[in-house]
Amino acid sequence: MNRPFIKPKAAVSLDLDNQWTYMKIHGDQGWEKYPSYLDTFLPYVLKVLNDLQLKITFFIVGRDADDERNKPFLKEIVNQGHETGNHSYNHDSWLHTFTKEKITEELLSSEQAIENVTGHRPKGFRGPGFSWSPHLLEVLQENNYLYDASTLPTFIGPLARMYYFWTADLTEEEKETRKELFGTFRDGFRPLKPFYWQLDNRKSLMEIPVTTIPVLKTPFHFSYLLYLSGKSFRLMNLYLDIALFLCKLTKTQPSYLLHPLDLIGGDEIPELKFFPGMDIPSERKIEVFEHVIRKLSKHYEMVDMGTYFNHLKEEQQSGKAKIKTLAPI
Repeated sequence: MNRPFIKPKAAVSLDLDNQWTYMKIHGDQGWEKYPSYLDTFLPYVLKVLNDLQLKITFFIVGRDADDERNKPFLKEIVNQGHETGNHSYNHDSWLHTFTKEKITEELLSSEQAIENVTGHRPKGFRGPGFSWSPHLLEVLQENNYLYDASTLPTFIGPLARMYYFWTADLTEEEKETRKELFGTFRDGFRPLKPFYWQLDNRKSLMEIPVTTIPVLKTPFHFSYLLYLSGKSFRLMNLYLDIALFLCKLTKTQPSYLLHPLDLIGGDEIPELKFFPGMDIPSERKIEVFEHVIRKLSKHYEMVDMGTYFNHLKEEQQSGKAKIKTLAPI
């Protein structure tokens, strides 16, 4: 008797970076007024996800959750069955330079704001700009978080930082503060599959990395695929096929990342037309997104990060999977 095929699981998450966070990163004046597009973006993206019958994790910035303008729209995330995660309070991509005390303040302020709005306490965290530190991991574990999802195992971090410094309007002081943004070359040697951080207090915390292509360690989350699709849809499709082939070959269950500007264009948010990829119409972005999700869904059951975490724990407890433990160096 043949057993039914059970698809391995893949996680999908979206870093809910708001308009002011992009302006802040870019060094644009006026970000301190916290302009928001969540009233436009969230109804839009929730409909897209509903049409695809896809439930994901939204990593929310605490300051946005404290803003009265955003609260009705953020509530709809959980009302429609999606998970919430913590994306820090102020979205400082140099979070890894903060003291443990300041990280604690960032984490707990954001956690409280998100819980006040959604009624759900976040159980996972992702650092803005993939920033993390041993202090952050300790704070997460001490406050009973289930997982961190801040690492991006790739060799191209220094190139991304070089491009960022070239395009952003930053002072020398700001460049110094952000000199380790997007990580170092050695991040490419970090694991792709989930693992445990071994902390100094002898406790551990699960890390769920954003998946890059096995062996090659180049990113294939949607921002990169969208960029390639603008050059050649066939090239993008081939790149995705290679990523999926190597994931299946290495038994890597992807954690797949989205950003708001992946799914909406300058036709909907003209204030951010200067950002790369914002010249692509929103309708075209959704066409590419639906194609990518359908292709991923042929091989994986697409779930939110919490469901993915529970699945990993079940596989570990049943002996089906072994999860490594590493020191945070």
